[in-house]
Amino acid sequence: MNEKDRKSIQKAQAEFKSNKKIINGLKKRKPNDIDNYFNDTHEVEFRKMDCLTCSNCCKTTSPIFRDADIRRISKFLKVKESRFVDDYLRMDEDQDYVLKNSPCLFLLNDNTCSIYEVRPLACKEYPHTNRKNMHQILDLTLLNSVICPVVARILDSINHTQNNQ
Repeated sequence: MNEKDRKSIQKAQAEFKSNKKIINGLKKRKPNDIDNYFNDTHEVEFRKMDCLTCSNCCKTTSPIFRDADIRRISKFLKVKESRFVDDYLRMDEDQDYVLKNSPCLFLLNDNTCSIYEVRPLACKEYPHTNRKNMHQILDLTLLNSVICPVVARILDSINHTQNNQ
């Protein structure tokens, strides 16, 4: 992770309580306004970000593995689904399958993914800041702000935008 990304995450950690206030303020907005805030800022920030220089999401968290993900990845790895689940996954407190350990076992030394073509949907969509109905995942977005430097910068940008209105 480069210094800029590290500082973004450190800032998000230090400002977690104020970012929570931003999130709570956003919850009072119209869903389309929230989507627009995030989608516009997402595009700007991801034009500047190379995820391969960071991969903090892969190093620190686990995606949810849906049944379709398990089938697809097992087929790709040429192992039975039950073996894949037994060897690599556990059931979390929400009854979702997640990885047993971090960092992700599919993360290679160069921060690329050995199963990129068949990775879980949650990985494809991460950090979820360009989706519709952002109002439904604002609390998750706050948590992601201390993992993903782009999410941290998006919240910082939204905060500045709101303060200048």
